[in-house]
Amino acid sequence: MDTYSFFNSHTDNNPLYKRNNWQSSYKSYNQKKLAAPDMGSLKDEKYMRSYALQLAHQGEYTKAIALLNQIIDSHPENAIDYNNRGLIYFQSGHAQKALLDYNTAMQLNPRLASVYNNRANYYAAGGDLVKAMSDYDQALDLNPRYVRAWINRGITLRELGEYKDAIDDFEIALLFGQLEIHIWSERGRSYHLWGDWNCAIADYRRVLSHTNSLDKIGDIITYRLRLQVENWLGELGFYTYK
Repeated sequence: MDTYSFFNSHTDNNPLYKRNNWQSSYKSYNQKKLAAPDMGSLKDEKYMRSYALQLAHQGEYTKAIALLNQIIDSHPENAIDYNNRGLIYFQSGHAQKALLDYNTAMQLNPRLASVYNNRANYYAAGGDLVKAMSDYDQALDLNPRYVRAWINRGITLRELGEYKDAIDDFEIALLFGQLEIHIWSERGRSYHLWGDWNCAIADYRRVLSHTNSLDKIGDIITYRLRLQVENWLGELGFYTYK
C-alpha cells in the first residue's frame, strides 16, 4: 500500500487555494518566514485568517491555532474557521481535535464541501476507507467541480483495489483543467498497480516533461511530486539522470 497523500482544503473561496489548490502558499523550497504583523493589523479578522493560514504553511501550528482561537471566540458561528482550525490540528498531529472541529463545521454549515473533503482525509489516514468514501461522495454531491475531492476519491478507490473506478475519477478531474501534473501522477500510479505499465510510463513522463529539473524547482510540492514519480519509474526499471 502506498503512503497516503491527500489534497487538503481550507476554504472553497480562499484565493490562496484558487491559485493551485494544494497548499499553494508555499512559494519556494527556501521560503522566508513571514514578518509578524503589527497589532493594528491583527484587529482585522480577514488578515488574521490569512496570516493564520500562512503560519500553518510554515509549520507554526501553535501560533496559527492561537489566532484562529481568537476569531472563533469572537464569532463562534463561522463554519469555515472551524474547518481551517481542524485542518491545522490534523496537520500538526492532533487528529481527534481535528475531527471535533470538522464535525462542528458541518453542524454550522452542512453544505460546506471542503469540510467533507477534509474529514474524509482524516478517515482515510486512519484506514477507514469506507467512511472516507462516503465523505468524498458528499463533497462531490455538493460541488461536482471539486477537483481535490475527485483526486482524493480516486486515490482511495485505488487503495481499495478499484483501479478502473480510480482512473475514471482522475479522468473526470482532468476535465476541469487544474492540477494536471498531480492527476497524471496519480493516474499513472493507478495504471502501474493495475499492471498497465505502458499507460503508467506515459503518465509519469507527462509529469516529468511538465516539471523542471529538480535543481530548478522552487515549489516544494512539485519537488516532492517529481521525486515520487521518478521513484515510481524506477520501480519499472526506468531511471532519470541528472
